[in-house]
Amino acid sequence: MKMKVLMILGFGLVFVMLSQIEATELKIGRNKNAYATMMYMGTPRDYEFYVAIRVMLRSLSKLRVDADLVVIASDDVPSRWVQILEDEDGARVVKVKNLHNPYRHQKRFKLTLNKLYAWSLVDYQRVVMLDADNLFLKKTDELFQCGQFCAAFINPCIFHTGLFVLEPSMDVFNDMVHELKIEKSNPDGADQGFIGGYFPDLLDKPMFHPPLNGAKLNGTYRLPLGYQMDASYYYLQLRWNVPCGPNSVITFPSAPWLKPWYWWSWPVLPLGLDWHQTRSLTIGYGFEMIVVVIQIVVYLGIIMITRMTRPNLSKLCYRQSEKNISLIQMGLRLIALWSILAAYTIPFLVIPYTVHPIMGWTLYLLGAFTLSSVAINAFLLPWLPVLMPWFGILGVLFVMACPWYSNGIVRALFVFAYGVCCAPAVWISFVKLASCLHVSLEREALPSSESNKLF
Repeated sequence: MKMKVLMILGFGLVFVMLSQIEATELKIGRNKNAYATMMYMGTPRDYEFYVAIRVMLRSLSKLRVDADLVVIASDDVPSRWVQILEDEDGARVVKVKNLHNPYRHQKRFKLTLNKLYAWSLVDYQRVVMLDADNLFLKKTDELFQCGQFCAAFINPCIFHTGLFVLEPSMDVFNDMVHELKIEKSNPDGADQGFIGGYFPDLLDKPMFHPPLNGAKLNGTYRLPLGYQMDASYYYLQLRWNVPCGPNSVITFPSAPWLKPWYWWSWPVLPLGLDWHQTRSLTIGYGFEMIVVVIQIVVYLGIIMITRMTRPNLSKLCYRQSEKNISLIQMGLRLIALWSILAAYTIPFLVIPYTVHPIMGWTLYLLGAFTLSSVAINAFLLPWLPVLMPWFGILGVLFVMACPWYSNGIVRALFVFAYGVCCAPAVWISFVKLASCLHVSLEREALPSSESNKLF
């Protein structure tokens, strides 16, 4: 009996040890190739890029890529984020120190030179280095067959560093660091200009076509545009029409505040919804939804309280000298106008930036309506002039989101025409609002007997 117990305990111990070894191997990485991206801190958009990286990693995992997922993270990335990337997203996190950027004119992309650490990942034969604003449509493991350096040209003369293939080499990495120290000429002071200057002759290299036998190529190659499809190509035709190479990866090299993970990017940029559909199927919206629910409860509470109290200004101007009445009226008029402006501004600022666009716009419209109702009831204003911008925003969302446009130019013309038609209505509402506010204040400034005679 004791022997059986000992044997069971022994088998259990061996099983636990094997499980730990297997988990360690998985964590370290057993593949010979890797998809890598970088993460650093120090910008106002750190959390948004953290979310974008997680979505990209999960989309790669969903495609069952035959490669490790690596995040090159600076030392100041929060340990909680690192743990989530490793435990939940299956990434290998490599901690590094920020490379010094000697180009003093660079501020926005000061730390993007950390991308050079990709050449130090010598545990791998090939690495596909990625920016966080990539959206994978297809599995692209054939890229690991490319040579020592491969990138796509989305600009006629400058290749894009949002996705490129490299062969790790400490010699290349050390040479790059040396060129940073001597401040080699760099047109933009960021990774784009530096790497472009390091491989100046890529435009003259042959196009990459993966060998059918799976062999790895040597040398440098241009990647087909289908591996880095600029979202701008889509917005012109409202469909993909990239004839050269597989349509595999979308990139969003747009303005920082129009990246696809921001809720207001859709329907301004239609592909933002595709990115959020990928997120909803991967990491979800747990944190953002808590904030959304709290805001909805607060807005509904404000609407109920406002309808119950309906404050007015009748006692603010009583028994004042003529001079004081004039000053108070001017001050109240400014307060009323600023309160209406705040009603359309504050909800935009407090919504979580990375929430789903449909939820974001719904929450914005609810917040703008709620705060506008406060101004309407506080200053006894007519509803329609105050809510005219609200109806205008709702209308332009429908115009932009309409799915029946033949191309992006027609869509832009319809949006422009809508704006031209709405502008006079908004101006008339503003004039009407100012007039009603003036009459309301004049009424409240007079004693009740005189007010009854005049009004």
